[in-house]
Amino acid sequence: MVISIRDANLGDLPSILAITNHAIENTDAIWLNSPFTLEARRNWFESRRADGFPVLVACDSAGSVLGFGSYGHFRAYEGYSRTIEHSVYVAPAAQRLGIGQKLLSALIAQAQSGGFQVMVAAITAGNEASVAMHRKAGFLDGGLLPRVGRKSGRWLDLNLMYLPLDPQSETAKDNS
Repeated sequence: MVISIRDANLGDLPSILAITNHAIENTDAIWLNSPFTLEARRNWFESRRADGFPVLVACDSAGSVLGFGSYGHFRAYEGYSRTIEHSVYVAPAAQRLGIGQKLLSALIAQAQSGGFQVMVAAITAGNEASVAMHRKAGFLDGGLLPRVGRKSGRWLDLNLMYLPLDPQSETAKDNS
């Protein structure tokens, strides 16, 4: 299957919404109990674009959106301005085909060219597929935060991983 990665546009929002809402309704990947509306996804999209952050989609040869990824602020304080947190989601029928890895690689490349220092992944503990994808991309373990969130009446643990984006950084040197 030929997969292309491109910048998302407003016409991609229904597909992005469907992928997001499937993750909300059927997984612990997004710690929400209620699905997003198209207006909420449009606001998110426009906010990302206004802040200069990418929203990428992975498409098949017919142009169907199979997944999406983005990154944004890790925390709102100026001291974190060079640290970003990303998300990658793939449609259920397209999972385990390497699409998430392609989206992640494209996000990493954009973050590096944007001069960011560190990319953070916040993964629901137990999501071994996501952890494996991130390890393959070079992410390091940052720690486990037990019982920091809830979904559907259950406590969830958060696994933090990080990728030094500048190979000359002190963080990268400390972990080599």
